Amino acid sequence: MEKRTNYCGNITADYLGQEVNLYGWVQRVRNLGNLIFIDLRDREGIVQVVINHDSGKELMATAEALGNEYVIQVKGQVVKRSSVNPDMKTGEVEVEASEVVVLNKAQVPPFEIKDNVEVGEQTRLKYRYLDLRRPSLQNAIILRAKILQATHEYFDQNGFINIETPVLGKSSPEGARDYLVPSRIYPGSFYALPQSPQLFKQLLMGAGFDKYYQLARCFRDEDLRGDRQPEFTQIDLETSFTDEQQVQDYTEGLLKKIMKDVMGIDLKTPIDRITWQEAMDNYGTDKPDIRFGMLIHDLSPIFKKSDFKVFASAIENGGFVKGIAVKNGAKTYSRKQIEKKQEYIERFHAKGLAWVKFEDGEFTGPVSRFLTAENQSALIEEFALTGGELLLFVADKWKVCCDSLDHLRRECAKETGIIPKHQFDFVWVVDWPLFEYDEGLGRWIAAHHPFTMPDDEGIKLLETDPHKAHARSYDIVMNGDELGGGSIRIHKRSIQEKMLKALGFSKKRAYEQFGYLLEALDMGFPPHAGLAIGLDRFAMLLAEKDNIRDVLAFPKNANASEPMMHAPAPVAEQQLTDLGIEVEEQYQEDVAKIDQSLQEQAMKDYAVHSTWEE
Repeated sequence: MEKRTNYCGNITADYLGQEVNLYGWVQRVRNLGNLIFIDLRDREGIVQVVINHDSGKELMATAEALGNEYVIQVKGQVVKRSSVNPDMKTGEVEVEASEVVVLNKAQVPPFEIKDNVEVGEQTRLKYRYLDLRRPSLQNAIILRAKILQATHEYFDQNGFINIETPVLGKSSPEGARDYLVPSRIYPGSFYALPQSPQLFKQLLMGAGFDKYYQLARCFRDEDLRGDRQPEFTQIDLETSFTDEQQVQDYTEGLLKKIMKDVMGIDLKTPIDRITWQEAMDNYGTDKPDIRFGMLIHDLSPIFKKSDFKVFASAIENGGFVKGIAVKNGAKTYSRKQIEKKQEYIERFHAKGLAWVKFEDGEFTGPVSRFLTAENQSALIEEFALTGGELLLFVADKWKVCCDSLDHLRRECAKETGIIPKHQFDFVWVVDWPLFEYDEGLGRWIAAHHPFTMPDDEGIKLLETDPHKAHARSYDIVMNGDELGGGSIRIHKRSIQEKMLKALGFSKKRAYEQFGYLLEALDMGFPPHAGLAIGLDRFAMLLAEKDNIRDVLAFPKNANASEPMMHAPAPVAEQQLTDLGIEVEEQYQEDVAKIDQSLQEQAMKDYAVHSTWEE
């Protein structure tokens, strides 16, 4: 193959008068009789190729036979276009072709290869190699690659060592579900794919590699959402002889480089810090979106002696009355729309949503008749009301108020259009509780992980009242999404044992699960700390995508399956026999159906596309 002059999307006025050799895909062909235009596309963009009747019958015939997505080689001279297209990087020029070679033909694709085409997700993922030809996806994948490049450069410049940790490890069932890998050599035993390299990187600190980083592949068998995948990559760092400030400084340096190299943005540092309590009180969440106001206000002092029983009884029972003021919400939201929001927050166990509107100096709405003159004055002062606001109130337990108003704040901000576009605001959330109560499990769990160091007071509380302890941990948040989190780690065996005991571990179970770590901590372990940033989520936010799948080359769908290769799929009986695994009878019929379905689909695709002759 002859060397390509440049990518199609890079053929600008700089190449005027030059002979170029290009490769790419045919985006479309416009045949005007004596003139044929070809939009030639590659990962960098599109350039217009022109062929006229003076070029010869053979070249015209080749051009006339081209179809969309044909792979071709084009040679020709770069000339000025008669009419400039300001929306294209190559819009000032076109290539007058002297030669067109068809390298491969293409069948009609199942969907048009361009952005903003309505295509079902299942179809997109089945033909992912076609979906990935679309410019917006290619740009997102390239953006992700640039983050990786900037990350490697930054850590190399700052003396960190890139060390890979094992993918086959031991199950640690304290977090999300593990993906298990059966061992053929040790029947009945299993490896687990890592949810995080947490313990390996801590052990590296004990080994003397005092500055470690890794682009770590991680796996979690959990229910999927738009910002989650069963396999993901995290930017992982760990360093010894350090404190919170130093880890945060390294992180800010990394973010500063990424934002500059990838986005062309000068990130202002140091990044602001707020405590976990401040985040929850003001935003209702530990991952606050600070791009806009609409803060949550505690209105309990205003309504402590209210005649409105809903408010009064909530406060009497140890709860709160909290609320937000939605600018221009009075005209934006109808009663019916507000009632829909009330239905939604029931999932947070909220018993109801109270509201009033403030217009022309007056309060109107269901709760207005319960507002005394004193209440009204206090609300006007509390929210600095000027008119046109919708006030939303939740009266309930602290956590219910937080969850409900966090949702309402975000949704109302989107709906009223107050969130700035193309803006990236970071904030540190610090001083976390060491434990949090998991309603689903019905017990206390580590807010970050069991290897997080409590603060000085928290160490004392581990044996007396551990759930009041605070951690030496920190999260970095951007635009209302947690980018990553980290902490000072426990480096003394005595403290680690107390932590595991506070989490409900028996001595036997603690040593079965983490005996190797406890033993290592007695072998001269240095103080150490670290942090991990979710690369895929970061890329999604910078690319301003709504779904993490748009920054991954071959993601899973919402059901954790991959429609292109049809994974997961049944395997040969012999493979199961080698591993000592038998599928239970109740599942055998389901496996047989899946296997039959895959065979039928394969033969259907074969019948449509294959030129194979028996």
